[in-house]
Amino acid sequence: MNPFSQKGPKIGAGVVSLSLLCLLAGCGPDPRSASSGTGSPSAAAVAKVRLVAVESHGFTATEEVVGTVRTRLHATLEAKVAGRIESLDVAPGQTVRQGQLLATLDARETQARLDSAKAVLDQLVRDLERVGRLLKDGAATPSELEAVQSRHRMALAVVSEMETILGHARVVAPFDGVITRKAVDVGDLATPGRPLVEIEDPTHLRFEADVPEALIDEILSGARLPVRIASRKDSIEGVVVEMAPVAEAVSRTYRVTLDLPVVPGLRAGQFGRVAVPTGQTTVPHVPSSAVFQRGQLEYVVVAVAGRAQLRLVRTGKRLAPDVEVISGLEVGEKVVVQEPDRVREGQPLEVIP
Repeated sequence: MNPFSQKGPKIGAGVVSLSLLCLLAGCGPDPRSASSGTGSPSAAAVAKVRLVAVESHGFTATEEVVGTVRTRLHATLEAKVAGRIESLDVAPGQTVRQGQLLATLDARETQARLDSAKAVLDQLVRDLERVGRLLKDGAATPSELEAVQSRHRMALAVVSEMETILGHARVVAPFDGVITRKAVDVGDLATPGRPLVEIEDPTHLRFEADVPEALIDEILSGARLPVRIASRKDSIEGVVVEMAPVAEAVSRTYRVTLDLPVVPGLRAGQFGRVAVPTGQTTVPHVPSSAVFQRGQLEYVVVAVAGRAQLRLVRTGKRLAPDVEVISGLEVGEKVVVQEPDRVREGQPLEVIP
C-alpha cells in the first residue's frame, strides 16, 4: 500500500477550503466603498436655487367661455346679373386691394342692349333739336315738343340702366383683404344670390363667444377682458364692443364680441377662451415657473430643512404671472422657482437672492 494514499484527501480538502475562502473574500464588499457613502443624499451636490413663499391673495374669480377669432370685415361677393364667368383672376390666400377686379362676366347681351338704347337716345336728341326749331318757326306745337322731351328722358333712363347693369358684370373687391374661398370657376354660370368668392380683412380681428345667461350680467360694454388663444402662451386683452340683447333660443347664450389688438400670428378661425369675471376669491398661488410636469402630473420642489422635497400638486386657473394651487401646498411653504425640474429629491439647497 502507498504510504501517501491516506494523506492525499486531507491535502485536497485543505486546498478546496483555501480556495473557497479566497472566493468569499473577493465577493465581499470593498471596505473603502462601504465607508465612502457615495450615492447618499448627504454627498449630493448643493443646488443653488431661488425660493418664493406660497402666498394667498384675493383674486377676481373668472369663468372661461370658449369662442373663435373672427374678422371684423367679411364679405361674400355675388353677381348681381346672370352670365357666364369669363375670367376669375384670384385664388384663396391671395391679397387684394380695394377696387381690384376679381371676376368678369359675359355681358355681350347687355352691351347690345346698351348700344341699342344709345342709338335711340341719339335719334331723340336730333328729334328734340328739330322740333325745337320747328316750334320757333311755328311749324310745331308745344305738345309735340313735350312728347319728344318725354321720350328723350325715357331714353336717358334706359341708357343709364344698361350702363349700370353692364357695370355689374365686373366684380371688384369692396375693401383691402385676403381671398378666403373661391366658390366658382371660369365657365360657370353666375346668377344673383350664388356666391363667387369670399374676402376677409385679416388686420382687424374680433373674438366672438356665446356667453351663458348666468354670466351675461357680469359683462359690460367697453369692459376689457383677457382672451387666451390655444396656440399662444400669453393672453390678449379684448374690448367688449357688441352684446346680443336677446338669448339664442336653444342654447340660452348671448353672443358677445370683443375687439382684439393687432398681434403678430393671430388669425381668423383660431380657438380661444375669454375669462368672464364672477367675483372675488382668495386662493393660494405660486409663480407659474415653480410648477413643472412629468407626464400628466404636476410637481413643485419644496424646501424642507434645507433639502429639496418633490411635492405633487393640483393647479387651477392661471392668474398671470401666477397659478392657482388647489392642493398639495400650504401658505407659507417655500418653493423653488428657478428650473425646479433640475433639482433632485433630497438634494441640499443653497438659497440665492
